[in-house]
Amino acid sequence: MSDLYWLGDEVWAVIEPHLPHGEPGARRVDDRRVISGILHILKSGCRWRDAPPEYGPRTTLYNRYNRWALRGIWRRLFEQVAGTGGVPDELAIDATHVKVHRSAGGGKRGKRLRRSAARAVGGRARSTRWLTLSADPSPSS
Repeated sequence: MSDLYWLGDEVWAVIEPHLPHGEPGARRVDDRRVISGILHILKSGCRWRDAPPEYGPRTTLYNRYNRWALRGIWRRLFEQVAGTGGVPDELAIDATHVKVHRSAGGGKRGKRLRRSAARAVGGRARSTRWLTLSADPSPSS
């Protein structure tokens, strides 16, 4: 596939020294291939299960991304690479491509009565319904 994303030699030379090495556990698979796959997923916005097989098992991609995120490795990696000065274009972060999940569309989430901003600062109420629902009955003694 020609639309796959692979880290170039220059970019890999910047990233590779900052990766965690010598940690206990099973030997990691090819870091360059897995990180290229993770960046492909993040850049394209596709689901983890739709990752091309050229990057390796999709569970490896997801688990590496998730575990490194929980341990703060991605943050440290970006801070260290940014601290070196010359950040390659392939590593520039732009959030304009991030898709919103369909359940995060920002609906009203049911009927909730909200106090108008004018009423909050002492202005007159803009709705008579608000007045009837929020009227504070005076205690009868």
